[in-house]
Amino acid sequence: MTATFAPAQPSLPPAPAQLRSVSLSGPAGRLEALVNEGGAHAPFAAFICHPHPKGGGTMHNKVVYHAMKALNDPERGLGWPVLRFNFRGVGLSQGAHDGKAEAGDVLAALSWLENEYNRPVVAVGFSFGAAMALSACCGRENISALVALGLPTHAEGRDYHYRFLKNSTIPKLFLSGDNDQYAPAAQLEQVAGSAAEPKHLVLLPRADHFFTGHLESMQLALCGWLKEHLR
Repeated sequence: MTATFAPAQPSLPPAPAQLRSVSLSGPAGRLEALVNEGGAHAPFAAFICHPHPKGGGTMHNKVVYHAMKALNDPERGLGWPVLRFNFRGVGLSQGAHDGKAEAGDVLAALSWLENEYNRPVVAVGFSFGAAMALSACCGRENISALVALGLPTHAEGRDYHYRFLKNSTIPKLFLSGDNDQYAPAAQLEQVAGSAAEPKHLVLLPRADHFFTGHLESMQLALCGWLKEHLR
């Protein structure tokens, strides 16, 4: 469990990724979204779901942003197009927060990516977004990998078990801090242990739910696992 010869002319730095605003057609109305374009021949596209709106979660969340950079940055060897979006009732997204129906918003993001890029998709979520991504995507054929960052197992006096994971054979990464206040390590180990193979659990030492002071370690673990499992 976790964890030459110099050219005559200096090489040019990678061109900055293009960022554009898009609108998704969600089940509760229009969803506000941003896409960071990737390389023309990127083998995968990805989307990232943000944490709980009642805790201030938006697509601009720091963990979501750093996960996007890890997947989109060509210097890390990925260079994928990455979609971020606001769940219903957040920012300019229409509708109202529900707590479960947001899984439909995830499917709207998946549909947009499939139509826009016509390539396999990696689904990533942080906290509440991780729960929604897992719920929506576990049975989807075009999902090449599922990544749950800070998947909550205990919040507001309630335990979350994710029993549906036992039926999903999509490669899964559970990546959290070992001091995550919403995912005690022992509980997350039980959730990951109950999931079907292939799966991998990474607990970053001394990191909390928000990966405070450990965002770079999160990025390295995320990219390392994806490079190993998606060839």
